[in-house]
Amino acid sequence: MEALDQILTKVSGWAWGPPMLALLVGTHLFLTFRLRGIQRYLVKAIRLSVMRTDEQDGDISHFGSLATALAATVGVGNLAGVATAVASGGPGAVLWMWLTGVFGIATKYAEALLAVKYRVTTEDGRTVGGPMYALERGLNAKWLGILFAAFAAVAAFGIGNMVQANTIAALTGITILGGIRSIARVCEALVPFMALFYVLGCFVLLLMNISSLPDTIMTILRSAFTGEAAVGGFLGAGMKEAVRFGIARGLFSNESGLGSAPIVAAAAKTRNPVRQALVSSTGTFWDTVVICLMTGLVIVNSGHWRDGLTGIELTRRAFADLSTFGPLVLSVGLITFVFSTILGWSYYGERACEYLLGRWAIRPYQILWVIAVFVGSVVEVPIVWNFADIANALMAIPNLIALLLLSGVVVAETRKYLWEDSDNEP
Repeated sequence: MEALDQILTKVSGWAWGPPMLALLVGTHLFLTFRLRGIQRYLVKAIRLSVMRTDEQDGDISHFGSLATALAATVGVGNLAGVATAVASGGPGAVLWMWLTGVFGIATKYAEALLAVKYRVTTEDGRTVGGPMYALERGLNAKWLGILFAAFAAVAAFGIGNMVQANTIAALTGITILGGIRSIARVCEALVPFMALFYVLGCFVLLLMNISSLPDTIMTILRSAFTGEAAVGGFLGAGMKEAVRFGIARGLFSNESGLGSAPIVAAAAKTRNPVRQALVSSTGTFWDTVVICLMTGLVIVNSGHWRDGLTGIELTRRAFADLSTFGPLVLSVGLITFVFSTILGWSYYGERACEYLLGRWAIRPYQILWVIAVFVGSVVEVPIVWNFADIANALMAIPNLIALLLLSGVVVAETRKYLWEDSDNEP
């Protein structure tokens, strides 16, 4: 296992080296520019996400789609992932993670728009879509669609299953076997509660130790550009690692550019692609700009990032400093975040498996998924995280290619429904 861990660590370092980070950040910036700062429509997008309207084609509501996507993204990455970034790259990683979320809103918007535009209706009336369909129908590159689906089906076991189960095991079988409508119903009820409880809990924790908060913010800003290694090391390496781990964990958490969330966005009932794209873009805002930032502030404010701890142990120590309330917030967050992520990613993996092998493969995949929950709970943590990082990188590449080559389509649809024709506006 030690030898395997060393190999995976090297491959992960290569997969998340400068080329991948440049491609990811470059896509975020490029789409932000081409879409004229789509982030400025955030308030409109939030309003659309909570509206209950009668739409046309699709299987689940706007809110159901967003809740399922958020269920998949708000997970251990928001707790242990933030702590890993801070422990490995210093407090400056929090800023780079936050910026990844801000600019990633444009990428999440574009992903969802393409997913809805190129989605298909199956013979039994289900609505399915995602990057594999955008690659096949938009770029006539089915081979890339197959690659994405293969990587997604495997990656789901890392980011969406074993990494989550490694922190706390959950019973998910009944909900998963019920299909997307069952998953969406659970997520609609669970996600608002878990997100609100956690954010308010972090806010209270910061208020209880507010005297050190200004210094915490200055430490994050300073170390993001000057470098400040968490344990040992030297300043130059600290800055490099802050950028690397901040961006990598930011993607792990919000999945902008990964191509996962568009799979459930394609199932939403919506009258045009832009409407659902706006709703989906809010997922990155809530996940990284809000929740990850709150976690990062609590961890850095505690000072325990200097103690040599990492992952969930660092998060637990930071929250444990504040009497019984801190551990309560963390425990509820862990249980709800992990359970919801396993549910959301099960759907992503199923759709990828269906694209590759057909509908007959869904039930065997579901059974394998439930088994993997228990396997993940006993596998060594570094191995699981490295496996997830590698799978994420392989999954992101075909999706980013589609986003860049089909950006003209994204702009045209946005112009049609958002910029020019008020009659078509979402």
